[in-house]
Amino acid sequence: MRTRHHPSRRCERSCRHLGTDPPPNAKPDNLHRVTDLTIGIVGGGQLARMMNEAATPLGLGVRLLAEAEGTSAAQVVPGADVGDYTDAATLGAFARGVDAVTFDHEHVPTDLLRGLQDAGTAVRPGPDALVYAQDKAAMRERLTGLDIPAPAWRVTRTPEEFVAFGDEIGWPLIAKTSRGGYDGKGVWKVDGPDGAAEPFAALGRALGPTERVSDAAGSAQDAGVVIVAEEFVPFTREMSVLVVRRPGGESVVYPVSETVQRDGICHETTTPAPGLDPAYAVEIQAFATRIADELGVVGVLAVELMERPTGEVVVNELAMRPHNTGHWTIEGAATSQFENHLRAVLDLPLGSTDLTAPVVVMSNVLGGSNPDLVGSLPVVLANPDVRVHLYGKSVKPGRKVGHVTVRGTDVAATQEAARAASAHLEGA
Repeated sequence: MRTRHHPSRRCERSCRHLGTDPPPNAKPDNLHRVTDLTIGIVGGGQLARMMNEAATPLGLGVRLLAEAEGTSAAQVVPGADVGDYTDAATLGAFARGVDAVTFDHEHVPTDLLRGLQDAGTAVRPGPDALVYAQDKAAMRERLTGLDIPAPAWRVTRTPEEFVAFGDEIGWPLIAKTSRGGYDGKGVWKVDGPDGAAEPFAALGRALGPTERVSDAAGSAQDAGVVIVAEEFVPFTREMSVLVVRRPGGESVVYPVSETVQRDGICHETTTPAPGLDPAYAVEIQAFATRIADELGVVGVLAVELMERPTGEVVVNELAMRPHNTGHWTIEGAATSQFENHLRAVLDLPLGSTDLTAPVVVMSNVLGGSNPDLVGSLPVVLANPDVRVHLYGKSVKPGRKVGHVTVRGTDVAATQEAARAASAHLEGA
C-alpha cells in the first residue's frame, strides 16, 4: 500500500545525486557527476549489519558508530568508529560528512539529536518523532489523543500508585519502564500488590548493552523515568505491521504479520497473518500509516499489536528503525525493510512491499547448545527453500545470533520448515 507523496525539499547534496542526465552536447564543465551518498548509522548490532547489506547494491556508503570493537555490524563495515553515542563531541564528529544519520537502536538522547539538526545534519527519524519510541509514557499519551486503540494505562511514580491502578482495573498488570528496555527487559507481569515494588527497584539500571545511564542524572528516576502500568491483555495472538515513510509524506506499508513472542523476545513471524480478515488487515495498515504521519516518522515504523479475544487489536509498542518482525522482508517482499528504510532516510522513492510468495515464515536463531553455527549449515541448507542469516555473534543462551526465512504456499509446512532449520542451528 502506498500513500500520496507530497514533495519536500531535500538537502542540496542529495538533489545533485538525483538530477537528470545533462544534454548530449553539454560542455564537460557542466556535467553533473554522480558521487557517493553516505548514511551514518548509530549502533553496531545486526540491524546495522543488514542495513549495510541493503546499502551495497544501491551504491550507498555507510559510516558506523559502534558501541565496541567487533560488534555484528562493525565486522562488515570498514573503518567503523567506536565511541559513546551519549557524548556530544563523539556524535558530532561522527555525523560530519554524512548525508543523513539513522539508528540501529533508539537510545540516543534527543537533545543531542537536536544539536545535530541545528548543525545541519539530517537526522531520520528526527528527535520529535523518536521520543515516542524512546518514552512509553509519551507514546501512550500521544496515541490516546489520536484515538488509537490501546490497553488501559496509567503513569505511576510509586508502588502505591501502581497498586491503586491495579485495585481499580483488576490484576494482573503489566509494568514497563517508560524509557529503556527491549526484548523483554524493563517489562514485568505483576500478579498482585506484593510484586509492585520490583519494577521501581529496577529504575536507574541500564537494561541492555546499548543503553547508558547518565552519571549526571544520578538515577533513572532523577532523569524522569517512571513506570507505565498497563492493563494485562489476555491476547489470542500478537501481530506487527511495518510502515516506511519519506520526509515529504509518501509511505508504503507491508502486509500484517503474526508474531510469536516468548519471554519478550520475537521467535517467529508468519506473513501474511493467517486467518486475518482482509478488510481488517487494511484497517490495521491504515491506522499504522496514520500513526507514522501524525508522529512525523521518517524511515521504518514498526507497530506491534495484540489481538483481544474479541478480535480487536490494540497497540503494544512502537519502534522507529528496522525491526525483528520485518526480517522476513529480505526474501519475502519485493523490497526489504532495510532497503526501504535507507531509501526513506535519504528521501529516495520507496520500493514495492508486495509479497514474493503466498506464505513467508521467519524464525529467529537464539543461542543454544550448538556453538558452531557455520558448521551446521550443510544440514540446514540441504533444504533449498531455507535462507540463513547469521549475525557474527558468539553464542550465548537466548541471544539472537541469526534468523532463517522460508517461503512457501502452505502455512503449516512453511512454519515447520523454518522451525526445523532454526532448531538445528540452535542445537535442538
